[in-house]
Amino acid sequence: MSPVETEKQEGPLARTVSALVDDAAERLAAVGIDTPREDAEAIVADALGVKPSELSVDSADDVSAEAAAAIEAMVRKRVEREPLAYVLGRAPFRDLEIAVDSRVLWPRKETELLVEVGTKLPQGARVHEVGTGSGAIALALMSERPDLKITASDLSPEAVEAARENAERLGLDFDVRVAKGLPDDLGEVDMVIANLPYISDETIDQRSPEIHAEPLIAITADCGPDGLGVIRGLIAETPSGTLMAMEHDTHHGPAMQELLNEAETLRDYEGNERVSVGKAP
Repeated sequence: MSPVETEKQEGPLARTVSALVDDAAERLAAVGIDTPREDAEAIVADALGVKPSELSVDSADDVSAEAAAAIEAMVRKRVEREPLAYVLGRAPFRDLEIAVDSRVLWPRKETELLVEVGTKLPQGARVHEVGTGSGAIALALMSERPDLKITASDLSPEAVEAARENAERLGLDFDVRVAKGLPDDLGEVDMVIANLPYISDETIDQRSPEIHAEPLIAITADCGPDGLGVIRGLIAETPSGTLMAMEHDTHHGPAMQELLNEAETLRDYEGNERVSVGKAP
């Protein structure tokens, strides 16, 4: 019998906000989740329809049986190491809230660096994102720089569907299509942006267990032993001289300096080398 089910039988005091947060945090910590308290608060807040910052974690207020059941269902998913973003169905990204599920990767904070690069482009520049997934990068750029001409593509029809759903929910007119690499009819662009797969099959098990819930096509694909196979492929097909901004693993900076001309490697919010900007050779 789960802790929440036990509390239901013990009476209303056992189903308080405080008790539910404490119980969830304890169970999440027990399976090795790094941020058990934060995740527990996010789950309880979601079930109660408030933001985590608005949650009274010391509250002795009774929680309805319906909300308690919703919390229990989400905690069980998180205990099984389903990413919190999938459990909640959304993830924050820049100033947007991006809907996510198992069709796409959930957007990480470090990927926001690609958006920062794009915001510095000249007025009216044309940008194409390859491997858009949920659409987070392109949609954030569209929101922050409406003057830019932004298109996107992904080889996964399911991901393109998810990106279109996000665009519709955000009220943005998004030209996104199914294509492997650059679409044949793309034409000239000022910058190609991409967060492509860069984890090798040999190293995926060194990552957190949550990564196995995400689509492998967006994580390893044909990365090869060094993780750069897909990135090399896009660079090779991009017209010479085209500016590119590409996310990569923290140890890929030196290799990216060789793959791109006039390359600069930028560090993310944690100080790790994360994005390289340069021209296709």
